[in-house]
Amino acid sequence: MTSAPDGLLVVDKPAGWTSHDVVGRTRRLARTRKVGHAGTLDPMATGVLLLGLGKATRLLGHLALTDKQYDATIRLGQTTVTDDAEGDVLETRDASGVTDEAVAAELARLTGDIQQVPSAVSAIKVDGVRSYARVRSGQEVALAARPVTVSRFDLLARRGDDLDVTVTCSSGTYVRALARDVGAALGVGAHLTALRRTRVGPFTLEQARTLEQLEGDLDAEVVLLDDAVAQSFPRRDLTAQEASALSYGKRLDAAGPGVTGAFDPDGRCVALVEDGRPLVVFRPAG
Repeated sequence: MTSAPDGLLVVDKPAGWTSHDVVGRTRRLARTRKVGHAGTLDPMATGVLLLGLGKATRLLGHLALTDKQYDATIRLGQTTVTDDAEGDVLETRDASGVTDEAVAAELARLTGDIQQVPSAVSAIKVDGVRSYARVRSGQEVALAARPVTVSRFDLLARRGDDLDVTVTCSSGTYVRALARDVGAALGVGAHLTALRRTRVGPFTLEQARTLEQLEGDLDAEVVLLDDAVAQSFPRRDLTAQEASALSYGKRLDAAGPGVTGAFDPDGRCVALVEDGRPLVVFRPAG
């Protein structure tokens, strides 16, 4: 039995599954070991998990850098070890006095280019050891702040102490850290109780399929490599001579900033290119 075609798969990750769990199931369904994901989702989270199959796994490092969008629920009045509902409660406070105006002001303050301290229970390495492993062993962990961009942080609805929000942010942003910081600024503490990723770059929840749906016919749901590149990056159309040179790994003349997908005259993606330099060659000569 042949493996699934090279391309991207947009999965609607279920709650309780790790991203690695989803990759493992997809390897069986796609009949190949060559499956990877672009950006981890916590087990509690659901929604868009972008997987690469075959040659398209080489796209993942570039796609992981694109912006992402989430729907989330923040509960005021409780802090937890993990900044989300999976951790033990550290402190409970009365949040009934927090006004909608105060909430709006703090969401606005956390919008734009900000310095964010990641959640201590995260996969960031400290001296070669994952931060979450240090926390679970009883160590105190103080991670350094790092720049992230939150281009949208809007309140959709308020239900008592629960804030339903939507967030659009750069890669590397922790939505549960946003929840923590909102609660801290309001003086009552907060944590994340629900998180659903609705978009990764150009790939949306509308395109996503559950694992149960993929059991039926995974191959039909694969965004083929050429289409995946065309959706994800600016397009550069090559002459036959340029396509041949690129297939040998040769540089092209630079043509615009950023990463572009370079396509041959037949509409096939030859490579990803930046400043004329091939980053990934999908169709090498021979």
